[in-house]
Amino acid sequence: MARTVKGTLTIEGQEIQITNPDKPLWPEVGITKAMYLQKLAAISPFLLRYCRGRLLTTIRYPHGAEGESFYQKNAPEPLPPFVQTYVHENINYVLLNGLPELLWLGNLAALEFHPSLHLAGSTLPCEWMIDLDPTLPEEPRIMEATAIVGDVLSSLGLSSVPKTSGATGVQIIVPIPEGITFDELRTVGQFVGQYVTEKFPKLFTIERLKKNRGDKIYFDYLQHYSGRTLAAPYTPRARRLGTVSTPLTWDEVRQDVSPTEFHLLNIEERLREKGDLLQSLPPQPIENVIRHLKPQGKGSSKRKG
Repeated sequence: MARTVKGTLTIEGQEIQITNPDKPLWPEVGITKAMYLQKLAAISPFLLRYCRGRLLTTIRYPHGAEGESFYQKNAPEPLPPFVQTYVHENINYVLLNGLPELLWLGNLAALEFHPSLHLAGSTLPCEWMIDLDPTLPEEPRIMEATAIVGDVLSSLGLSSVPKTSGATGVQIIVPIPEGITFDELRTVGQFVGQYVTEKFPKLFTIERLKKNRGDKIYFDYLQHYSGRTLAAPYTPRARRLGTVSTPLTWDEVRQDVSPTEFHLLNIEERLREKGDLLQSLPPQPIENVIRHLKPQGKGSSKRKG
């Protein structure tokens, strides 16, 4: 029988039990649980910024990234006294508000962090995210597609920040002012998605069923809605190279950067070098776009939902 090694970390006055620190979590790149917890602590100021106060779903890999996994929505038991939760639609979600909670989840082999797109108790989005989701396992055109969408948004007067999903896709994030609704964002998303699909029919699709997409990249504007999730900026992903969801510059997109370039072993260096690219962009005047679309698209987002 394997020997269980245990220890305790004290973080911000809270004690966290650590088990099996030598367990390989990303064996291909040599990342153990102890290393993972160190990396989580290092990136926590950035990751927590986009998880704090939101309903958290994690994906846990008890035997490491190459093993079986399960989604964890309900807060795992036993629950440490420092962990806050929020009940939404009969699910008791963890609120990932600080480093002790993050390391507690890391010890439970939560390798991915997928927060809601709104704060607990709110019905309004925190930002707008377009998800570009390749149909193919490897998609060499993903940065080309990202650049096209970025240019379309720019033509509408909206600056944005692209980020790798940490897997195969890219999300494009537009900071928004308070008061914009999910339905309004769906109207804009539908407009942009239909435009790029009509202009680049061999590259994009808005077909929801994967089996009907062929080799096209899915322009997903429907996932951005109340109660749904997308991979948080700076979340690790359970991919063999330990990739991390990483904001990019538009120059990097146009240079066809590979999403696999950003991972747990180099994300600290990148953050020291570039900081949080998302923080540098103020809320964008998306209400101007919404105002122009309302006469022709009133109610369309609700019908599509």
